[in-house]
This record gives sequence, structure tokens and C-alpha cells, in this order.
Amino acid sequence: MSSIIQLLPDHVANQIAAGEVVQRPASVVKELLENAVDAKATDIKLIVKDAGKSLVQVIDNGLGMSVTDSRLCFERHATSKIRHAEDLFSLHTKGFRGEALASIAAIAHVEMKTRQEQDELGIHIVIEGSKFVSQEPAVLPKGTSFSIKNLFFNIPARRNFLKSETVEQRHIVDEFQRVAMAHPNIHFTMYHNGSEMFNLPISNFRQRIVNLFSGKTNEKLVPVKEETEIVNLHGFIGKPEFSKKNRGEQFFFVNNRFIKSGYLHHAVMAAYEGLLKDGCQPSYFLYLDVPPHTIDINIHPTKTEIKFDDEHALYAILRSSIKHSLGQFNVAPVLDFDRDPNLDTPYQYQNKEAEYPTIQVDRSFNPFSEDKPSKPASSFQSYKKPEAQPSWESLYVGLKHAAHDIAEMTFENEAVTSSLFEENEIEQEVRHTYQIHKKYIVSPIKSGMVIINQKRAHERVLYEEFLTSMTVHQASSQQLLFPLQLYFSTAEIELLAELKSSLENTGFVFESINEDHVMISGLPINVSESEISIVLEELLSDLQDGIPDNSFSQNDTIAKSMAKSLAVKTGTYLSEKEQENLVHNLFACKEPNVSPFQKPTFITMSVEDLDKKFSL
Repeated sequence: MSSIIQLLPDHVANQIAAGEVVQRPASVVKELLENAVDAKATDIKLIVKDAGKSLVQVIDNGLGMSVTDSRLCFERHATSKIRHAEDLFSLHTKGFRGEALASIAAIAHVEMKTRQEQDELGIHIVIEGSKFVSQEPAVLPKGTSFSIKNLFFNIPARRNFLKSETVEQRHIVDEFQRVAMAHPNIHFTMYHNGSEMFNLPISNFRQRIVNLFSGKTNEKLVPVKEETEIVNLHGFIGKPEFSKKNRGEQFFFVNNRFIKSGYLHHAVMAAYEGLLKDGCQPSYFLYLDVPPHTIDINIHPTKTEIKFDDEHALYAILRSSIKHSLGQFNVAPVLDFDRDPNLDTPYQYQNKEAEYPTIQVDRSFNPFSEDKPSKPASSFQSYKKPEAQPSWESLYVGLKHAAHDIAEMTFENEAVTSSLFEENEIEQEVRHTYQIHKKYIVSPIKSGMVIINQKRAHERVLYEEFLTSMTVHQASSQQLLFPLQLYFSTAEIELLAELKSSLENTGFVFESINEDHVMISGLPINVSESEISIVLEELLSDLQDGIPDNSFSQNDTIAKSMAKSLAVKTGTYLSEKEQENLVHNLFACKEPNVSPFQKPTFITMSVEDLDKKFSL
């Protein structure tokens, strides 16, 4: 039998390996930004067109590359970051595998311009699908510029699997934020389709977080700091009252590298135990500095997963540090029975010196003198002996004992009211619905009874109401006396701007949409002012995977999300009128059998079924 195993050509092997490193345009952004950071740049620009499908360009003012390095950097496993296998356990750079540029060059048109500070001329290289097209000297500024065009041009199947521009752009923003947050000592700028999205000057960690997530973020940050032999922890956590339904603002950085860790996340949630509402997630921006030899980064090409030597100790330190910060800044309630809150010094008086009280004395006052005091009456009140009050016996002087004959007294007769019907003819009102465990509504029917899940039923009713108002006629809205101001991140503001027309059809009235906040002057009739922030947060969370392309599915997603947020929750007491109203509205729907999420809303039990339960 002939041999059937053969070596793959280099360009095929590169395309296969590229699938691990480059999954979408955001992967390219991550690798290029990290290379720019490793090159000790102080100013990094990211330029994106069509959510990275047409162009991803990263320009930095770092060290640059020589002629030899500029050719060698596109070879697989060629890197300047490590020399020996032992170096993997003492990494101080972002990259070390030497795969990123080779993978990117295999599946895109790459144009690189680079110049070192001591060189007069730089190098301009063009590569298309791992093939060198041209290399020539050029007059360039110090640093490196990578332009990645037509991603996946030679793998059309991978290009077809990319999501909509909104989704891909959100992933790019996520990667940009992660790198920018880890390095506040670098000036970052980001442009999308010609417009500036972020301009982040050199600052400290707190200012960088505020610049990324709107000015309102500053008031909800609580600092965390702890130094131990195992880890140096610093960063910020969010106050419990600012918690959200989604996990958008949760960041762990280990040695200035963004990571994902369900174990460390559990430590944070344990510290917040008892302080968060059900289903809410706290914000945190935590930086952990650990000795490089105690972690293993080389687990996955994306390098977002890390193995720690002593996870249990890290868990305990993280949990106790956050608990301490929440208590130290009076975020968490403290049980101290000996403490008297009345004795607490207000903040404005803490650094104020004590003042001696001034005493005024009227030296001319004499309580035994009949003359008036020399001071005016307005300054001091004269002493005056109170007049003697009459004794209690005087109350009864002149009271005559007159006898009253009760028989002679007359009283107003009670009005006689007659009924049109006899009492036995009045039909007693029959109750038609009953609520069980504040979860189910039971209603009798001819064949037996109907058991309705109140939450799913209300979801169906609201879903059809919202869908009708968005597609058939515009819903009426209630105007607010004072416009409501809500703060969101840059990515969320962009999403709201795209959804504006659909939300207005449901009853929202937007006064303005600004860079970091929106002004709302009108709400749908069945949304209260206190619920509005929760409704919009859940809507944005549900749409994180992208806005559907056609308008109907977009309206469908919004209607489902709002119905889920506003539906009556399990455990809510409903009056008899509310129960009946919900039952009638449910069976007036087009599809009363299932909720918007295709779950049954009610079940029926016939008398025969009940009889079978009692039969022996």
C-alpha cells in the first residue's frame, strides 16, 4: 500500500494555524495593539473601517524594526520576546509565541511601514496571503504602522461567518478598551469610519476608566488596595447600587494582561454577598501583580486564560480585600452596637478647629427690683411673676343641678330603607380566579380548570402589545415633568442611536442622545420612571450579540426584551381584578398557548383528571 501521509504546503499550514489566532477582526486589533505596547510606544492610533473587514490600521511611535527584522517578523515562530523555553515562566511582554503576524499575513493583504530612530530611511513591505509582493525603502516617521486590508480574502467561508458590523465593532471596542485600560501611561486614539470614537490622554488608572466609561463612572468607583507576598492588588470596584444586569464592566488584569477567570469572579461575588439585587452584576476593574514564575500564560493562543500556582490564597485575598473596601468606605452596613451615630463628626467639620462659646451677661438685671432693666426689652426679657391661676373649685361655681326627664326627650327617627328585591333573590358574586403561591392563577372552566403561569402570560400580553405598537401604529407615551438623564458607555450610546426609531415606536421620546448620556422626556404608558434604567440595560444586554439586519426581527428582539423586563415577576401578589384582567388579556392574544420564548403559558386539568387522582 502506498504512503498516504504527506506534509502540507506552508501556505495551507499557515491558513489552518491562523484560525486559532485570528477568529475575527477584533483578534487582529488585539495582536497589533499588544505588539505596539511591547515596542514601548507612548502614542498608539487605531483606525478601523467597516468594523475591520476593509481596514484595521495600528500606528505607533515605538522602537521600529530593522530591515532584517521587518522580513523575519512574518515567519512563523519568529519572535523577539523569548530565547529559551525557560523564558515562558518569566514573561514581561504581551506576545511571545511568534504566530500573530504570520497568521495575519496568511489571510489578509498586509502593508507594513517601519523605521528605527537611528535610521534615516524606513522599510515599506507589502504582503498578500503570505506572499511578499514588494519591499522598498521609504521616508517614514519613527515607529511602525500596520495596515490589514480585506481580511479573510482567500478564505471566503470564514468571511461569511462574520457577524454584522455592529457586533464586530463591539468586539473591536472591547479589545481596544482592555489594552487601553491596562496601560494608562500610553496615549490611545481610535477612529471608526473616519470619526473619532476615543481619545485617551496619558493619565492614572482612575482617569483612564472614567474616560472610557463616561464621566458618571467616577462617583461609583470604590478603591481597593492590598499588598501581600503572593499578590499586589489594586484597582476599583463599583458600589452595589450601580450594579447592572450584564457583565459589561468586569475586568481582571494580571501583570497588565487582561484575563478571564470564573474562579476569581466567584471571589468578587462572594464579597458582595447580600448587597446585590437578584441577577445583578457588580462592576470591577482589578489589577493583580504576581511574580511571573507563579503563573502559566501559555494555555491558549488568545492568552486570556491563566493558571495560578496558589489559586486558593488568591481567592481569599481578593474576597477579603473587597469586603474591607466596601466596609471602609461605608458602602456595606456595619453592625456596631456600641457606636452612636449622633457622635460622628460630619465631613465638613473634620479639619475645623473648635471655637469657644461666647457668653453675654446682663449685669444690671435684678430679679428683686421692681424697676425695668436698663437694657432694651428686645435684648433681655424682664422677669415677671406669673399671675395666680384660679383654683379648680371655681370651675363648678354657678353650676345648677337641673334634672332632665328622659321620657320628655325626643330623638330623630331612623330612615326606613326598603330593597327592590328580596334578600334571597340577590345573587352572590362568584369569584372566578384564585392565585396560588403568588405564581399561578387558577380559573375554573366547564370541563375543569385552567392553571396559568402569571409571568409567562404577562410576557405574552406585553410582547404582542409592543409588537403591535411598533409595526401597526405608534404607541402613546407619557410625558415626564422633568427629562430623565441616563448615562451609558460609548458602545451602548451607539447601540441606542441605532435603535432610536424602533424605541420611539414603543413610546419612548428621546430629547437628545449625547456622547455619554441620553435625555428621555417620554416613556411608554406601562413603564414607570424607576424601571426605565433597568429596561434599557436589559435591552442593551440582550442585543449585545448584534442588532438583526431586517427591521421585523429587530422589532421582535426589542419587544421580547421589554416584555421580559416589565412582566409581573413570580412572587408578586395580584388582586382579583388584576388576575381577571390578565386572564382575559391572555386569551385575547393571537398565540395565548406559549410565551414569546416558546414556553407554555397555561395547562388545563379536566374533572376526569382530578377523578383519576382520587381513584384507588
